[in-house]
Amino acid sequence: MAKKTYNEKLLSPADLPKIEDLSDKPEMVKRLGGPQMLIAAPMQYNEIMAKIPYGRVTTVDRIRAYLAKQADADVTCPLTAGIFTNICARASVERSADHIPWWRTLKAKGELNEKYPEGQKPLLEMEGHTIVQKGKGYFVADFEEKLFDLEELDADE
Repeated sequence: MAKKTYNEKLLSPADLPKIEDLSDKPEMVKRLGGPQMLIAAPMQYNEIMAKIPYGRVTTVDRIRAYLAKQADADVTCPLTAGIFTNICARASVERSADHIPWWRTLKAKGELNEKYPEGQKPLLEMEGHTIVQKGKGYFVADFEEKLFDLEELDADE
């Protein structure tokens, strides 16, 4: 069986989004912050990542919080969020058109995502961001000042 392309992965699985009830897992409820966990579809991340404007950034955590609020859930699955934002980035690079600015989506605390395709650092620098190294990681300096308010997306609809 042939390996799926990232663009094929972006369009699957068909049963998402869905909300999982974690009420029977109190340790997870405590750790995640509530019993209703959204497992968003990869395309939901792609649609948000596509709308982050030039010179601005967001984080996977902020996208997760936004999606949970939109779905009236307590939280969005952190594991699938990381996997799906990586799929979005790689699918964009894989396409010949309809690219999204995947490099503007950072990990917590403004850290660049080492799992994304190469090029996040120079693309952010081209948009005027300063990248600093802290330990083994790279971060957008003063990223909080450059955060895009995802609530602005609601005004566009």
